[in-house]
Amino acid sequence: MQDNSVLIGASPEGQQFLDLKLANRHGLVTGATGTGKTVTLQILAEGFAAQGVPVFCADAKGDLAGIAETGEPKDFITKRAQEVGLGEMEYGPSPVIFWDLFGQQGHPIRTTVTEMGPLLLSRMLDLSEAQEGALNIAFKIADDEGLLLVDLKDLKALLMELVERPEEIRSEYGSVSKASIGAIQRKMLVFENQGGEDFFGEPALDIRDLMRIDRDGRGFINVLAADKLMQSPRLYAMFLLFLMSELFEELPEVGDPEKPKLVFFFDEAHLLFDEAPPILMDKIEQVVRLIRSKGVGVYFVTQNPLDIPESVLAQLGNRVQHALRAYTPREQKAVKTAASTFRQNPEFDTADAITQLGVGEALVSTLGGKGVPTIVQRTLIRPPASRIGPVDFKEREAIMSDSPVRGMYDTPVDRESAYEVLAERAKKRAEEERLAAEREEREKELARLEKEASKRTKSRSSRSSRSDSLAEAVLKSAGRSVASSVGRQIGKALLRGILGSLAR
Repeated sequence: MQDNSVLIGASPEGQQFLDLKLANRHGLVTGATGTGKTVTLQILAEGFAAQGVPVFCADAKGDLAGIAETGEPKDFITKRAQEVGLGEMEYGPSPVIFWDLFGQQGHPIRTTVTEMGPLLLSRMLDLSEAQEGALNIAFKIADDEGLLLVDLKDLKALLMELVERPEEIRSEYGSVSKASIGAIQRKMLVFENQGGEDFFGEPALDIRDLMRIDRDGRGFINVLAADKLMQSPRLYAMFLLFLMSELFEELPEVGDPEKPKLVFFFDEAHLLFDEAPPILMDKIEQVVRLIRSKGVGVYFVTQNPLDIPESVLAQLGNRVQHALRAYTPREQKAVKTAASTFRQNPEFDTADAITQLGVGEALVSTLGGKGVPTIVQRTLIRPPASRIGPVDFKEREAIMSDSPVRGMYDTPVDRESAYEVLAERAKKRAEEERLAAEREEREKELARLEKEASKRTKSRSSRSSRSDSLAEAVLKSAGRSVASSVGRQIGKALLRGILGSLAR
């Protein structure tokens, strides 16, 4: 390694480095399956961490976790180390924090529904335009009434509140149909069955915990266990986008620092852009364009450069292109697209080179002086100092037990939020309805007794007084009986209306 740079590998022109001063200008790592993208991600993460830059990356297949363990000497690693000018290979682990949305292979990582917001949540739930409108109204009501939406039960209670107050909501916010609410509830149920419920809750992730430095000055590599998460690709993509947007919102402007505050690797990046609506695409493009000034570098990792929209692709200055195949028309187009994005090298044809690269080889172009891309070089990727491959359960457990965030997120907290507030509100509403019903029944009974008394032809004597007393006694008895009956019926109805819906 050199100061303020990360060694990528070696080309016929010499070693290829990534300048830390320009690392926040984002990057792209592409290539077909099995060509070495994961190892490239691993050596970049190692290099950034060694230079004191924290890293966040998702472990989509489970084979990136080995970055937390010391590498094993092997003949092909020794040979590659000599070929790229490393000399005698020095092995060692990087400081790692394991995370997992499901809390099984790492520390639980959560956020609140309020923090997620309606746009990303609508995308997660795959809502229609009308359903997204209803969800936006729900969030607006929560903001106006100070209702904290922590987890999904809070959101469910709020949706039921919309059903209970249709006239009031229509006059202030707009019409919300029961059909839209029902559709959102059904999609929330599917989302929960996919494990999405684990994502919402407290304690919520503090972004600063992704930016830790160890006692030796190395940046921690935050590895998100994503093998199970990848079974819900929409949740995976929206979660990573949420983290990017949180970094953008919370970090201060720093311009162009000497090195990034954090490097964010977005693996399987095509999942972010597949069928994304225009409003979401605009947000993604905005975040990628502006987050650079917060000192965050975003590196997209995907198989095909065509997976990345041109508006985003144009902002990715540092590029590592592994081999692509060109058997189909789309693959041939991808090769031409990838080749056209590089500053051409007169020594070889870039498009031909892309199809001829071996495993562990790549075309590399990084930003040089004044932010100008360097001429593309055919490069041997250096070997990692850490283990290539997964870790076992005991190794993972040992790393987590020594984690700097141990105990901070492992136990969920359920404080008072919208669910409890709305339940109390419903209880008071039921009590008011019970008292109103009791008064109404009492008035009816009094009117009946007065009507009967007026028909009596007896003189207004002591018997009239006794009749009044009798009427009063009957009124009290009847009032107590009716009130008790009505209270029980209303209580049961409200119980079904609130708890019944949440149980679904």
